Amino acid sequence: MRVNQNTVLQGKRVALVPYTSEHVPRYHKWMESEELQRLTASEPLTLEQEYAMQLSWQEDADKCTFIILDADKWPGAPGTAEESCMVGDVNLFLSNPEDPTVAEIEVMIAEPSYRGRGFGTEAVLMMMLYGGDAAPGRGE
Repeated sequence: MRVNQNTVLQGKRVALVPYTSEHVPRYHKWMESEELQRLTASEPLTLEQEYAMQLSWQEDADKCTFIILDADKWPGAPGTAEESCMVGDVNLFLSNPEDPTVAEIEVMIAEPSYRGRGFGTEAVLMMMLYGGDAAPGRGE
């Protein structure tokens, strides 16, 4: 996530912000769901383990993680916390060390009320554009 640690991407319906420790409590609450654990092939973690995981992803050079926010709510009213606008997350995994242009994208719309409304589609399209622009030799 080093590459995107200071990057905010704004779309029509979603905003993508780097996954920080501020987001961990809500993310942890999502991941207590047995349904999300099953759908994401994840094991339950303690809150402390979730903070450690967030930090490890922040330091990892081959992962790029954004939290998906509802753009209509964020930045919304003054004092609106990002945590209250969270919808899910989108990840870009650089999966081929020999070819940094090869990657895998994953999206999770964790908030059930946001599923089937195009938030995941927009987040993935934004991530594809960002990944293409951020690839070595592009957009520099």
